Amino acid sequence: MTASTTPSRQHPVIAIDGPAGAGKSTLAAHLARRFGFLNLETGAMYRALALKAIDNDLGFDEESVLVELASNTRISLEPQREGNRVLLDGVDVSRRVREPDVTAAASKVSIHPKLREWMVAQQRLLGAAGGVVMEGRDIGTVVFPDAEVKIFLDADPEVRGNRRYRQITPNQPADSKVTEQGLIEELKERDARDRNRAESPLRPAEDAVILDSTSMTLDQVLQAAESIVREHVSDAQLH
Repeated sequence: MTASTTPSRQHPVIAIDGPAGAGKSTLAAHLARRFGFLNLETGAMYRALALKAIDNDLGFDEESVLVELASNTRISLEPQREGNRVLLDGVDVSRRVREPDVTAAASKVSIHPKLREWMVAQQRLLGAAGGVVMEGRDIGTVVFPDAEVKIFLDADPEVRGNRRYRQITPNQPADSKVTEQGLIEELKERDARDRNRAESPLRPAEDAVILDSTSMTLDQVLQAAESIVREHVSDAQLH
């Protein structure tokens, strides 16, 4: 698909891509609140489908089976102030899709080209009118290559693993076997899958602004991203 140089949208699409654990969801939610846009978390769509595959005791290797499953699935995202509400066939699975087994399954499901085609079609429909912040792995390269703002949010895997460990530790049971090193290794494995898959590999768009948060505080990241948006979009488009 060739990127259009004159998008026919009244409001922009803000595309945020990057590896797992980089903080894309937090950044997208902030920018959506800041500019009054919808926050469309595409990763939640893959996790919802992965959850349905788990619940139906399906493997993650048979692409045709997963595509058939997707064709009979309804996934809805309802933006809320505290984050998206994820509905799978009308059932709220917002909390379940954040759990580690579903997150790991989503990475395996997402490597299949035909399944990604189905997801991309759904995502383009959701963001067609603009006025959205959409985050994922290939928003700026595949889903919306004509996005007015493209940010590639990155950080070293050790830093991402540490952040994720601190995020989930307070909610873990006392006998949890989740370790910080284990999360780091899991992120490195996921990075390898995402960057080396045949369809839509994880990479920055040529015109993306790379925002490396390795040595930045959360406030610094949010302020830097706001500045990037304002540099690429006029005030009129933001209101």
